[in-house]
Amino acid sequence: MEDNACTRCGACCASFRVDFAREELDANGGTVPEGLTVDLNDFTCRMRGTDHASPRCAALIGTVGVRAACGIHEWRPSPCREFGLRAPMGLGDEACARARARHGLPPLPH
Repeated sequence: MEDNACTRCGACCASFRVDFAREELDANGGTVPEGLTVDLNDFTCRMRGTDHASPRCAALIGTVGVRAACGIHEWRPSPCREFGLRAPMGLGDEACARARARHGLPPLPH
Protein backbone atom coordinates (compact mmCIF):
# COMPACT_ATOMS: atom_id res chain seq x y z
CA MET A 1 0.00 0.00 0.00
CA GLU A 2 1.41 3.36 -1.01
CA ASP A 3 2.11 5.78 1.84
CA ASN A 4 -0.13 8.80 1.28
CA ALA A 5 -2.59 10.89 3.29
CA CYS A 6 -5.51 8.69 2.33
CA THR A 7 -4.06 5.28 3.14
CA ARG A 8 -2.77 6.36 6.56
CA CYS A 9 -5.83 8.42 7.60
CA GLY A 10 -8.45 5.91 8.79
CA ALA A 11 -11.26 8.48 9.08
CA CYS A 12 -13.54 6.49 6.78
CA CYS A 13 -13.01 3.40 8.95
CA ALA A 14 -14.20 5.37 11.96
CA SER A 15 -17.15 7.16 10.36
CA PHE A 16 -19.37 4.85 8.31
CA ARG A 17 -21.38 1.67 8.73
CA VAL A 18 -20.01 -1.14 6.53
CA ASP A 19 -22.64 -3.64 5.36
CA PHE A 20 -21.97 -6.28 2.72
CA ALA A 21 -23.11 -9.64 1.37
CA ARG A 22 -22.43 -12.72 3.51
CA GLU A 23 -20.81 -14.34 0.44
CA GLU A 24 -17.79 -12.13 1.12
CA LEU A 25 -17.08 -13.90 4.44
CA ASP A 26 -14.17 -16.33 4.54
CA ALA A 27 -16.52 -19.00 5.89
CA ASN A 28 -18.55 -18.68 2.68
CA GLY A 29 -15.66 -18.70 0.22
CA GLY A 30 -14.86 -14.97 0.41
CA THR A 31 -11.98 -13.21 2.13
CA VAL A 32 -13.43 -11.12 4.99
CA PRO A 33 -12.69 -12.72 8.40
CA GLU A 34 -16.07 -13.75 9.83
CA GLY A 35 -14.89 -13.04 13.39
CA LEU A 36 -14.76 -9.31 12.62
CA THR A 37 -18.40 -9.15 11.55
CA VAL A 38 -21.91 -9.30 12.96
CA ASP A 39 -24.88 -10.90 11.19
CA LEU A 40 -27.73 -8.65 10.09
CA ASN A 41 -29.85 -11.24 8.31
CA ASP A 42 -29.48 -14.32 6.09
CA PHE A 43 -27.91 -12.25 3.32
CA THR A 44 -26.07 -9.33 4.91
CA CYS A 45 -23.47 -8.77 7.61
CA ARG A 46 -21.64 -5.73 8.99
CA MET A 47 -18.10 -5.00 10.05
CA ARG A 48 -18.03 -5.13 13.85
CA GLY A 49 -17.88 -1.68 15.46
CA THR A 50 -19.18 0.28 12.48
CA ASP A 51 -22.71 0.60 13.84
CA HIS A 52 -21.73 2.19 17.17
CA ALA A 53 -22.61 5.80 18.04
CA SER A 54 -18.91 6.54 17.53
CA PRO A 55 -18.12 4.07 14.75
CA ARG A 56 -14.75 2.38 14.53
CA CYS A 57 -14.22 -0.71 12.45
CA ALA A 58 -12.82 -3.64 14.40
CA ALA A 59 -10.15 -4.05 11.70
CA LEU A 60 -8.81 -0.49 12.09
CA ILE A 61 -5.36 -0.31 13.66
CA GLY A 62 -3.78 2.88 14.98
CA THR A 63 -4.94 6.44 15.54
CA VAL A 64 -7.24 8.18 13.05
CA GLY A 65 -5.50 11.06 11.29
CA VAL A 66 -2.11 10.22 12.75
CA ARG A 67 -1.18 6.74 11.61
CA ALA A 68 -4.00 4.32 10.92
CA ALA A 69 -4.35 1.29 8.70
CA CYS A 70 -6.78 -1.49 7.90
CA GLY A 71 -5.63 -4.67 9.59
CA ILE A 72 -7.34 -6.72 6.86
CA HIS A 73 -6.67 -4.41 3.89
CA GLU A 74 -5.96 -7.34 1.59
CA TRP A 75 -9.20 -9.07 2.70
CA ARG A 76 -11.47 -6.03 3.25
CA PRO A 77 -15.12 -6.12 2.08
CA SER A 78 -16.39 -4.59 -1.16
CA PRO A 79 -17.73 -1.31 0.35
CA CYS A 80 -14.24 -0.57 1.65
CA ARG A 81 -12.66 -1.49 -1.67
CA GLU A 82 -15.10 0.76 -3.52
CA PHE A 83 -14.60 3.66 -1.10
CA GLY A 84 -10.85 3.40 -1.45
CA LEU A 85 -10.59 3.19 -5.24
CA ARG A 86 -8.96 6.63 -5.32
CA ALA A 87 -6.72 5.95 -2.31
CA PRO A 88 -3.60 4.99 -4.27
CA MET A 89 -3.64 8.50 -5.75
CA GLY A 90 -4.19 10.17 -2.36
CA LEU A 91 -7.38 11.83 -3.60
CA GLY A 92 -10.51 12.43 -1.58
CA ASP A 93 -14.18 12.86 -2.46
CA GLU A 94 -17.26 14.23 -0.69
CA ALA A 95 -17.69 11.17 1.57
CA CYS A 96 -13.99 11.28 2.43
CA ALA A 97 -14.26 14.97 3.32
CA ARG A 98 -17.24 14.24 5.63
CA ALA A 99 -15.34 11.45 7.37
CA ARG A 100 -12.24 13.60 7.80
CA ALA A 101 -14.30 16.56 9.10
CA ARG A 102 -15.88 14.26 11.70
CA HIS A 103 -12.37 13.76 13.08
CA GLY A 104 -11.25 17.39 12.76
CA LEU A 105 -9.12 16.75 9.67
CA PRO A 106 -8.98 18.92 6.55
CA PRO A 107 -10.27 17.45 3.29
CA LEU A 108 -7.89 15.80 0.85
CA PRO A 109 -7.57 17.31 -2.63
CA HIS A 110 -10.06 16.03 -5.25
